[in-house]
Amino acid sequence: MRVSHSLTPFVLLFSLFVVAPAVSAGIAILRTDYYQKTCPDFNKIVREAVIAKQGQQPTTAAGTLRLFFHDCFLEGCDASVLIATNSFNKAERDDDLNDSLPGDAFDIVNRIKTALELSCPGVVSCADILAQATRDLVTMVGGPYFDVKLGRKDGLESKAHKVRGNVPMPNQTIHDIQGMFKKNGFSLREMVALSGAHTIGFSHCKEFSDRLYGSKADPEINPKFATALKELCKNHTVDDTIAAFNDVMTPGKFDNMYFKNLKRGLGLLASDHLLIKNNSTKPFVDLYASDEKAFFEDFARAMEKMGTVGVKGDGEGEVRRRCDHFNNLNV
Repeated sequence: MRVSHSLTPFVLLFSLFVVAPAVSAGIAILRTDYYQKTCPDFNKIVREAVIAKQGQQPTTAAGTLRLFFHDCFLEGCDASVLIATNSFNKAERDDDLNDSLPGDAFDIVNRIKTALELSCPGVVSCADILAQATRDLVTMVGGPYFDVKLGRKDGLESKAHKVRGNVPMPNQTIHDIQGMFKKNGFSLREMVALSGAHTIGFSHCKEFSDRLYGSKADPEINPKFATALKELCKNHTVDDTIAAFNDVMTPGKFDNMYFKNLKRGLGLLASDHLLIKNNSTKPFVDLYASDEKAFFEDFARAMEKMGTVGVKGDGEGEVRRRCDHFNNLNV
């Protein structure tokens, strides 16, 4: 039986309007000018908010950068880390590995979201806010500029039990940490470059105290540095808020001092120190310690790549009205 040629245009139209969307649904197409027409003041609102917040609380930049990493490494860059726990679900942010994520980082995202909802309600995702704020804050403290492509949707899931095994821990081996980065599409060089984020911010004593006390104390820590840390952290079991700067030399400036510190035994976390001891990562530490431009270029490229990890499109996410709650409690 022959099919009439008069049906061909109909078949083609059906394929274009019905079949094609089913194939492409959920794919996020990111671009830097995504909000140019729908929220023209987006860049200005984000920039003004981060300038004000960083001026009030200088640790905001480091905290937001860390929050961005923790978000992207689990389920992609979809703002799932911002969701608050409720009666039905324990969210990512309340897992033990995330309990030290700083409140100032959550606060800056919420401030920006509030301002944007007044300017262009229901348009800008929380995932895009976190990505853009991170870039602006990094550049504010001296770090490299990098493009942030926009158009992410906010994720529909946030589960605390999924955090462990997806977020690097300070006592893990290079092999284990590299595995997490590789799973998200990053090379060894990119892993070392992104580790340079520790040039700003701080870590709580519980994250490195095992290097300081007892029979397993790390003899490779700079002795004067170890003495100072022991004094600082002596009451950390009573007060778990006690913390030390990741970069003891220039803690508030984004530079390559972190890598220089590693060569002097001034790496704070065990995972930091391993970068200079491991034969596969040491060449990159040496490079970045001697060439800040190379570090900045590699860090910027890696951050652009980070922002595309696991992003959600229209069929996989939403634009939340509040960054800490799903629009529908039943999602």
